[in-house]
Amino acid sequence: MQRFFGLNATGGLDAETVSAMKRPRCGVPDVQNYSPYGEPSRWHKNTITYSIGQYTNDLPSETVDSLIDSALKVWSTASPLTFVRSYSHNADIMVEFGTYDHGDLFPFDGPKGTLAHAYGPGEGIGGDTHFDDDEHWTAGSEGFNLFLVAAHEFGHALGLSHSRYPGSLMYPTYKTRSPSNLLSGEDIRQLQALYGPRRGFGYPRSGFRSFYHLWRLKSGFPLPLQDSCKPGLSFDAVATLGQDALLMKDGYLWLRHGQQPSVKAGLISNFLPQVPSDIDAAYSLPQRSSTVLLKGSSYWTVRGSRVKGRPKSIYGLGFPEWVTRIDAAVHVSKTGNTLFFVNDTYWSYNESTRAMDEHYPREVADDFPGIAGRIDAAAEKDGFLYFFSGASVQVFDNSQKQIVGTETASSWLGC
Repeated sequence: MQRFFGLNATGGLDAETVSAMKRPRCGVPDVQNYSPYGEPSRWHKNTITYSIGQYTNDLPSETVDSLIDSALKVWSTASPLTFVRSYSHNADIMVEFGTYDHGDLFPFDGPKGTLAHAYGPGEGIGGDTHFDDDEHWTAGSEGFNLFLVAAHEFGHALGLSHSRYPGSLMYPTYKTRSPSNLLSGEDIRQLQALYGPRRGFGYPRSGFRSFYHLWRLKSGFPLPLQDSCKPGLSFDAVATLGQDALLMKDGYLWLRHGQQPSVKAGLISNFLPQVPSDIDAAYSLPQRSSTVLLKGSSYWTVRGSRVKGRPKSIYGLGFPEWVTRIDAAVHVSKTGNTLFFVNDTYWSYNESTRAMDEHYPREVADDFPGIAGRIDAAAEKDGFLYFFSGASVQVFDNSQKQIVGTETASSWLGC
């Protein structure tokens, strides 16, 4: 369990482990869901029936019907699966609300523990999905959102296992998230490995689509970089825009779209000859469809694949003169502010007022517990902050103010 949640595998019940155990979560074990025959469990048909048996009293039955239908459609949009409502007790997926001992071998535990559980595809109880009726089920942000929990559980009912990636719908602990674009690239990859893609389905359009266009026009790209997946790979700068990631290191840039396995790679000078090739930091501003690249005390704004105007000075943003370079930067979509990291301190810049917030700089350790040492790069993805330090990446939940996972930098290239 400790390894799964990115904690130190001490084998003991330290404070971080106890905290992870107390989070409201799915009741399916954090292990791969395999059939006895060694192949991933899946439905061997594309039309799957479902039936709602026992309802909760927390919501009107018609609201439950609508939320369950919407949760199933999350999965049908990216696969050839079709879900058909049935009023039979022999439907493939039986949806029930119950408390404690509710007719299977896995009793619920009362409020704010195990929220629900689901069985993988198969005969009998296979596919059935149970919700703990001791929880407070809602259609909004209070209590537990039935749509979000149901969408997660139906992933299990289709054969998907838990994910270690906090941005995945299949991450085991409950987290409020936007109902649009619920599926991460990893979720889609798991689903389509079992059922294939839906005809006409495509990943969201590239946030850096102008760069993709340039790659199609230029010959000899992408360059084969043989050491891209070496264990010690690190990055100087990372920016995310939509589902895309732009990563820079030693004069090269990599571009990855969503969770697709193919990664574009090339020389920065071939695509952005107006900027230095050894970029210190980068961040994107989705509301302006632009990316900012920083080197020393200067920065450049890139929109599409064009550099806008001349380089500007970071001192115009409000930095004191003793700051000569920025180690890392990231735009936080929830606050609308951009964070700039210099050594063990950071600044917060308000993009709306275009002024530095008061009472900065602050200590990184005070506001980002567990993040220590120099930060090479930072990025935001699916509501989480990612801090790159050497070959390691710490996944930080800014709302809970804690590290929730650890990755390798090379994993951002699909390694």
